[in-house]
Amino acid sequence: MRTLVVDDDAQIIRAMRINLRARGYDVDTATDGASALQAAAKQPPDVVLLDLGLPDMEGGEVIEGLRGWTSVPIIVLSARHSSSEKVRSLDAGADDYVTKPFGMDELLARIRAAQRRSVHVEEAPVVATAAFTVDLGAKRVTRGDSEVRLTPTEWHILEVLARNAGRLVSQRRLLHDVWGPNYQSETNYLRVYMAQLRRKLEPDPAHPRYLITEAGMGYRFEKDG
Repeated sequence: MRTLVVDDDAQIIRAMRINLRARGYDVDTATDGASALQAAAKQPPDVVLLDLGLPDMEGGEVIEGLRGWTSVPIIVLSARHSSSEKVRSLDAGADDYVTKPFGMDELLARIRAAQRRSVHVEEAPVVATAAFTVDLGAKRVTRGDSEVRLTPTEWHILEVLARNAGRLVSQRRLLHDVWGPNYQSETNYLRVYMAQLRRKLEPDPAHPRYLITEAGMGYRFEKDG
């Protein structure tokens, strides 16, 4: 598997190259955003490990540049610990956010999890309701003939729920699958994003028929409303 490591710290680049190669990864590196975008276009990676504090642009701009043409898993590696920074990166299209310093075993587990979520499933199902349709293969939601614009985080939540239609998905599982294992108690994230999804998808957001809350437990996607 080919990994693109983007960081302006030479020591981190060297350590990541040694550790990833020792575990069988091919490693490309870039020390700024422009070089990262060029490297990804020239030799598409299987996963991108991205620092946010680059000398020529913000890491968020790199995420947006990549998301313009690829769904490659992007894992942010950053010393920035604020929740707003994490949410901003995830909304821009990152798949995960790991704060520095981190253990190599944890990072490898995050890489494997991101890969599992990104595996293309042929003939992925289409989940239809009377109000909207979720195409899991095309990663799009439509209402009638119009596409509903979702943020990457909104889509990820809806995808997990739609793939488990009719079944309760716990808050902890949603938080783990969407934000990672360090966010399993941040239930306020779910409340905010579920409210946004209901405003975009439910005929009457105040009385949801499809995105159901099971108080204190989790959420359920009901196809039949």
